[in-house]
Amino acid sequence: MAAPHFLVHDVGDSVGVVVVEGVKAGTTLTGWVMANDKTIKIKCLNNIPIGHKVALKKISKGDTMIKYRHDIGRAVAAIAKGGHAHVHNVKTKRW
Repeated sequence: MAAPHFLVHDVGDSVGVVVVEGVKAGTTLTGWVMANDKTIKIKCLNNIPIGHKVALKKISKGDTMIKYRHDIGRAVAAIAKGGHAHVHNVKTKRW
């Protein structure tokens, strides 16, 4: 497999983490799911910087976000499959 564009720890994760520079809207990204050593493909809807997240499925406002098998917060806006997920649309549940 060529180097992946994003990483996913578990099949239940709702987002993957982009691990390459220069991800552009319209690109079909390849991700590696570590739990089962499989690859998945997602069409990217937005430019996404390295270290930010790509939505692996449609996420509704209020949904819990799962990254690396952990609850990382709540979506404060709807995020389409392939959309950019970061601090502009994901917030902690602590406050």
